[in-house]
Amino acid sequence: MDRLEAMAIFVAIVDTGSLSAAGRRLGMPLPTISRKLTHLETHLQTSLLVRSTRKLALTDAGTSFLASARRILDQVDEAERSAAGEYLAPKGELLVAAPILFGRLHVLPLVNAFLARHPEVRVRLELSDRNTDIIEDHIDVAVRIGPLPDSTLVATRVGAVRSVFCASPAYLAAHGTPRTEADLDRLDAIVFSALGERDTWPGSSRERGRTRLTVTTAESALDAAIEGIGVTRILSYQAAAAVREGRLQLILRHLDGPSLDVSLIHAGQGRVALKARAFLDMAAPHLTQELAHLSR
Repeated sequence: MDRLEAMAIFVAIVDTGSLSAAGRRLGMPLPTISRKLTHLETHLQTSLLVRSTRKLALTDAGTSFLASARRILDQVDEAERSAAGEYLAPKGELLVAAPILFGRLHVLPLVNAFLARHPEVRVRLELSDRNTDIIEDHIDVAVRIGPLPDSTLVATRVGAVRSVFCASPAYLAAHGTPRTEADLDRLDAIVFSALGERDTWPGSSRERGRTRLTVTTAESALDAAIEGIGVTRILSYQAAAAVREGRLQLILRHLDGPSLDVSLIHAGQGRVALKARAFLDMAAPHLTQELAHLSR
């Protein structure tokens, strides 16, 4: 039995929640996944998972073994990267994660410049407004907006943003520019649902049915607001270009949301591969300057 392979299969089963999903991730048929898990449990002389038709659950032995398996697989991965020279020169694949619009506007140009500087590095840029798990998804560097949970992750603050209200000049000319929170009740709302509870609209706009459009991406909220559908609330960096170009106008500045830190984060365990260190060294001052410029 290949014990490292068995560990990787076990970890994949736990991470994906099922044997079939683990098989899809690893490119193995379900019978192979099931057989190798059985061999591992036989070798360990204990059950790692309680399997039912609806879900999997870790046994006490499985919980303990999972932590050890993750640590061993990480150590093997680090040893391989070290042997491949990733700690001697920037090379190999760098996985970077960022929010969708922030990534497109500010991280992609940075990645392009980084690739031009380091020809032996390949970058996979994952853009999502869902906070991915740095450790489980093997992400080298991520951009986070907002408070960070306590963890072993290392964070570097590069600036701050806040939520703002905005609308097109044409919409405001037709419906009037709101001066108070109560004025929102008579205006059409474009709700960007990804902002979540921390940035729900004040007042009773939603309860009175003034929400005309609900979207799940900032780009959609921006486009709708520029087209004059109504007022939207998005993060300041998302509106910056349209405001600068006169396509949107900031309103109700006294209702701006609290400052949200923008941070670069990476795993804190072990040495940092030179490709990640080189990217962090390039990204931190660049993003700090960009965000400082946006806040003026």
